[in-house]
Amino acid sequence: MDSRVSELFGGCCRPGGGPAMGGTLKAKGAGGGSSGCGGPKGKKKNGRNRGGKANNPPYLPPEAEDGNIEYKLKLVNPSQYRFEHLVTQMKWRLQEGRGEAVYQIGVEDNGLLVGLAEEEMRASLKTLHRMAEKVGADITVLREREVDYDSDVPRKITEVLVRKVPDNQQFLDLRVAVLGNVDSGKSTLLGVLTQGELDNGRGRARLNLFRHLHEIQSGRTSSISFEILGFNSKGEVVNYSDSRTAEEICESSSKMITFIDLAGHHKYLHTTIFGLTSYCPDCALLLVSANTGIAGTTREHLGLALALKVPFFIVVSKVDLCAKTTVERTVRQLERVLKQPGCHKVPMLVTSEDDAVTAAQQFAQSPNITPIFTLSSVSGESLDLLKVFLNILPPLTNSKEQEELMQQLTEFQVDEIYTVPEVGTVVGGTLSSGICREGDQLVVGPTDDGCFLELRVCSIQRNRSACRVLRAGQAATLALGDFDRALLRKGMVMVSPEMNPTICSVFEAEIVLLFHATTFRRGFQVTVHVGNVRQTAVVEKIHAKDKLRTGEKAVVRFRFLKHPEYLKVGAKLLFREGVTKGIGHVTDVQAITAGEAQANMGF
Repeated sequence: MDSRVSELFGGCCRPGGGPAMGGTLKAKGAGGGSSGCGGPKGKKKNGRNRGGKANNPPYLPPEAEDGNIEYKLKLVNPSQYRFEHLVTQMKWRLQEGRGEAVYQIGVEDNGLLVGLAEEEMRASLKTLHRMAEKVGADITVLREREVDYDSDVPRKITEVLVRKVPDNQQFLDLRVAVLGNVDSGKSTLLGVLTQGELDNGRGRARLNLFRHLHEIQSGRTSSISFEILGFNSKGEVVNYSDSRTAEEICESSSKMITFIDLAGHHKYLHTTIFGLTSYCPDCALLLVSANTGIAGTTREHLGLALALKVPFFIVVSKVDLCAKTTVERTVRQLERVLKQPGCHKVPMLVTSEDDAVTAAQQFAQSPNITPIFTLSSVSGESLDLLKVFLNILPPLTNSKEQEELMQQLTEFQVDEIYTVPEVGTVVGGTLSSGICREGDQLVVGPTDDGCFLELRVCSIQRNRSACRVLRAGQAATLALGDFDRALLRKGMVMVSPEMNPTICSVFEAEIVLLFHATTFRRGFQVTVHVGNVRQTAVVEKIHAKDKLRTGEKAVVRFRFLKHPEYLKVGAKLLFREGVTKGIGHVTDVQAITAGEAQANMGF
C-alpha cells in the first residue's frame, strides 16, 4: 500500500493537491469501450473513416479462455452437433461468471469488431435464445452498436447478458458497503432502491432501515444494517414494492445485491471500520452530497476503502437541491481527489445507460476505474443508471478462486449474536472458507481462557430465507439451538474440529503509520481490527526503530490486553486510537495453548 494514502487521513490533504494523473475517462459506449478496449491500436484492419469522423476502436481485447465473456462472430443455423457444442460452451461461461455470462455477437475471437447485417444478427440472437433455454437461462440485450467496416450494408455488434438461476438457491450475491459522511443520504438511497418508492424530501424512505429508536429520532445511522435488492433472470428489479418478504425476493431473483449500511458520523467510526473489515464487501459505494461536497468523514472513508483495497464507486446525491454548476463543481472536486498520487484512480462519469454498461464491465476488469453517478432520491433523476450498473456488475472473484476456498476446511467468522424465541442462539457472519451444512459439528472460540467449544449447526438462513448449504464467501445466520449465548462474543470463529485452530495473544505485523500527531512508540495502546477481530492491543516493540512518524513503515509486535484471538498470517490489519491510524498485515503469530492463555491473561 502506497504510504501516500496517509494524505487522506488527519485532514492533511486538500482538494486538488498532488499532480493529476490524467483526464476523466468518458464512458462512451462506442465500439470496444464496453470491455475496456485495450487491444491493438493504430492498425485498422478493414476499418474505414466516414466523412472524416473518428472511427470506433476496431478491436476488443482478445477473447480470454477463462472468465464469463464470450465472443461470437455469428450463430446462424448451426448443425445439431455445433449447437450442442455451443450449449456446453455457454454452461462453462455461466459457471465462470457464477450464473452470468456476456456474449458479444459480431466479434471475432481476436477481438476484431466485424459486425453483422440485420438479418444475420436476428438469426444469431434467435440461436442464442435457444441455447439459453437449453441451460435454463434468459437473455437480455444490453446494447447494439454500429461498427465501421468495409461494407456498404450497415453492420452491428450486439452485447447480450445471459443469466440463469443456479441450483440450491445459490444465486449470485454481491455485498456492497455503503460509505459516506453523515447526512449525505446513504440510508435514504438504500430505502429508495429496496422499497421501490421515491423519498419525500424529509427522509421517509429511510425509516424502514433503522434498527433503533434513537436512529429514528436523530435520523442518523449508528449501527450496521443489511438491505437487499434483487434482479431476476431478465434483469428486472425485484424489491419490496412487489414482494412482501425477503424470502420472496430471494425466490424471484437470480442476482442479489446485499447493501451493508454503515454509519457516517465520526463517533461511530469504529462501527464503520468493523463493517469494512469483518463483512468482506465485494465493493463499496461512497456517497457524496452534491451541496456539501467532500466534507466530514468522506475523505476518511475514502482512505479506509483504499487502505483495505476495497474497490469503490461514487454516487453524488441530492442533485435536486443544487444548481447544475454546483453539481459540476462537486464532481470536479472528486475527480481531483481521485487523481492524487495517494488514490491513483481514473474517474468515469456516467451520464447514460450505455455509460452504465461500460462502467460496470470496466470496474470489474480494472481496479483503477472509479465510476461516478449523479442522482436524486427525491426526483429519481439518474436512479435507473445506478440500477443498470448494479444489474450488470459481474462478480469480482472468479469461479476458480471460489472453488479453491470451498475445498479448504470450514471457517465461519462470528460478527453478530442474537437470541431468537423458539429458535435459540443465532450467530451471523461470513463463511471464509469451506462448506457449511445443516447438522455440521463445529468448534467455536477462542473463549477468554483460550478454549474451543463444540457445537452443532441446527439451521442456516441466507438473506432471511432458509438455506441448506453455505459456501465460501457467503454471509448467513446459523442457528445453534440451546448453546449458551454467554459463551459467545464477536470476533470468534467457528471452524472444523480437524483444523486444530491456533490462538495467540502476541503477534507481529508490518505496518504503515497513516497519521499521527507526533510520534508512535513502544507502550502505545491502539484498537486493532483484523477481520472480525476488534480488541485493544499494546505496542511491545518496534523492530529496528525507536519510534515512527506519519508515513513511515516498520514491523511492530503487539500484545492483546483482554483475551487471545484467532489470527492468520497475511491477514489485513488496521489500527486506530484517536487521530492515530495505521494499516498493514500480520507477519507472525506466536501460537499459545489454552493453559498459556490463562496465565498470560491473568486467570
